[in-house]
Amino acid sequence: MKKSIGILGGMGPLATADLFRKIVLLTDAARDNDHIRVYIDDNASIPDRTAAILSGGADPLPAMTDSLRKLEACGADCIIMPCNTAHYFLPRLQALTEIPFLSMLEATAEACAARFPGGTAAVLATKGTLSAGLYQAALEKAGVPFLLPSETEQDALMRVIYDGVKAGKGPEDYRTDMESVVETLAARGAGYFILGCTELPLAAQALALPQAAVDPTAELAKAAIRFCGYSVKNM
Repeated sequence: MKKSIGILGGMGPLATADLFRKIVLLTDAARDNDHIRVYIDDNASIPDRTAAILSGGADPLPAMTDSLRKLEACGADCIIMPCNTAHYFLPRLQALTEIPFLSMLEATAEACAARFPGGTAAVLATKGTLSAGLYQAALEKAGVPFLLPSETEQDALMRVIYDGVKAGKGPEDYRTDMESVVETLAARGAGYFILGCTELPLAAQALALPQAAVDPTAELAKAAIRFCGYSVKNM
């Protein structure tokens, strides 16, 4: 029996739409009826995850739990979150439900190991994700070498994410920051890039960045497709 997906979204709304779009595009389907049933709770009022981790901001868990309960009521067979930083709260959320959460971090680390064996990844992410060591733990477990951005590079990435994509700005508003981070990390030995915030694949696409990269949103979409008993389209 085929299964369904629940998207615990709103973190942010555009990233949620991007995940749903990638599920549809990556599902091997010849007609509408061949696609997966997807439930989406796009709760944009969930408090900022980075602020909660770094500076004592409002705990997002209550609002995330509310979304979880709604997805449970819909009948979702698995739950995915289009927010890398939100995975800091995944263990607490998983303890509240029997529905399995699929980890964007694990799916990405597995993709890195398979696609770039021995290569060094540069982790592009929010300060919250980096401070919490989320990707560091997943990549170490998968045996993937990696580099982290410097404090200055992290500041630039936060501008891309918050002042650029989340604010609805165009690519020229954040081109300099994004390209400078990628170029300096490449000079330090990065062979490819993990776009470890769900706004960053959108930025990379808008800027048409030529560097090799792993898109965690796409890897999470593929993991969910396979979990539900469907095939991933060869693209």
